[in-house]
Amino acid sequence: MSLSQVEKSLVNIEGHLLIQDADSGEVLVKRRNAIHFENMSVAIANLLANQSGANGTHNVASMAYGNGGTLIDGAGVVTYKAPNTGSITSGLYNETYTQAIDSTTVNHVNGTVYSDVVMTSTLDYNTPTGQDVEDTTTDMNSDYVFDELAVYSANNDMLTHVIFHPVQKSANRKISVVYTLRIRTTYSEV
Repeated sequence: MSLSQVEKSLVNIEGHLLIQDADSGEVLVKRRNAIHFENMSVAIANLLANQSGANGTHNVASMAYGNGGTLIDGAGVVTYKAPNTGSITSGLYNETYTQAIDSTTVNHVNGTVYSDVVMTSTLDYNTPTGQDVEDTTTDMNSDYVFDELAVYSANNDMLTHVIFHPVQKSANRKISVVYTLRIRTTYSEV
């Protein structure tokens, strides 16, 4: 590259959600998600500047679950809403439950231009309080029939949002949620 050329860095962030039955391994949801680019850029800048969030940390903090991401008509046809990432104050369409992220790891292979942030959260048998005993409901608007999920920062800013086919959380099912953000950097010459 000559001195007259300039590098322009590009950052790409992709998300992937995996929800499965923790005991049987049955995959309930496997889907890509939408990134809230404004809030994500603030979160990355805060990390690089070592700025603390509201609770004294500068990390991803929680996963929020909701039941407002789909519309189901009388014939059972499911219509998916668009992810809600348009404004800095965006949130879930109808948040019904929030839980702290159990663990976060960073995976990087030397020589590659990407790193994965892997967040896991488990909804145990007794979580959330007030759920149905068994996963047999026909009420798709129940608080614990989830069809949307978001990751929030410690500053309570929504970083991602994903809409999926409704999944009921009930006391007879333990659910494992693995949310992966792949951060890839590249450059182009301008």
